[in-house]
Amino acid sequence: MADRVELLEAVFDSLPEGIALVDLQSRVILWNRAAETITGYAGADLLFRPVPEKLQPLLEYADWKNDQQPRNKAGQGPGRGTLVEFHHRMGHNLPAMVRILVVRDGLGKRIGSTVLFHAAESMDVLPHGESGETATIEASQADMEDRLVNVFDDHARGGPPFGLLWITIDQAHQLRQTHGEQACESMMATVRHTLTHALRPGEDISRWGTDEFLVLSHERTAEMLIGHARTLAGLARTAEFRWWGDRVSLTASIGAAQVSADESLAQLLFRAQSAMLTSIHNGGNHVTLTPASGGH
Repeated sequence: MADRVELLEAVFDSLPEGIALVDLQSRVILWNRAAETITGYAGADLLFRPVPEKLQPLLEYADWKNDQQPRNKAGQGPGRGTLVEFHHRMGHNLPAMVRILVVRDGLGKRIGSTVLFHAAESMDVLPHGESGETATIEASQADMEDRLVNVFDDHARGGPPFGLLWITIDQAHQLRQTHGEQACESMMATVRHTLTHALRPGEDISRWGTDEFLVLSHERTAEMLIGHARTLAGLARTAEFRWWGDRVSLTASIGAAQVSADESLAQLLFRAQSAMLTSIHNGGNHVTLTPASGGH
């Protein structure tokens, strides 16, 4: 029996779609590896516990106690999925497509729900980090978006390949809590200065969120891109930052994604963001490459 359970868990963990099994008391009793990657929540944080508030938009449809299937605002059933937005564990707002399957026992009685979900990569809105409505960061995001659109359009017309590095400084949130916004902004400026000197000719770096940068890289292959990302991660660790005499050790979590055919710019950005969140989930100070669909 134990071998059978382990086999089933291995099968669920091999699937690219997030899977959650929720009982009638709204407790999570199964949470696969893809669900962990998409949401940032490990199974140990959720199993046999009520759904956290941040995940309720993602799993709320599982709370239906009757035979009706949930419907979205347009009145459509869940066959093709319903678009919802939830909060990642790190605070990011993420859209997802959600489907629900009612689980019944041998007598037809409902005993729970299976929720299947994946990041809404087909959305046209370009994902970016939280800016806290800071005008300077929002302007930086807007400038980078213009450059991304131009480079992406050039690539679609046969231009050279490119890649994205989505970088989060692991200590930024804690530094802001303990030393204040001024200290965090000073630290981000120090890191940007350090990383800028390591960029290749023609590359761009921009603030992409309160704690985040985005690098537009012209590396020609995914292997070269991940190597470049590891170099930048190493440099982030050497950034000399002091605040009131205290030296703060810094690390970076980086997500890398190389452009591929038959995907939108939003999909490329979602892949870079997903890789960055995986790096955070793996403990920070980590680099992750997310391959394109069908990639290895």
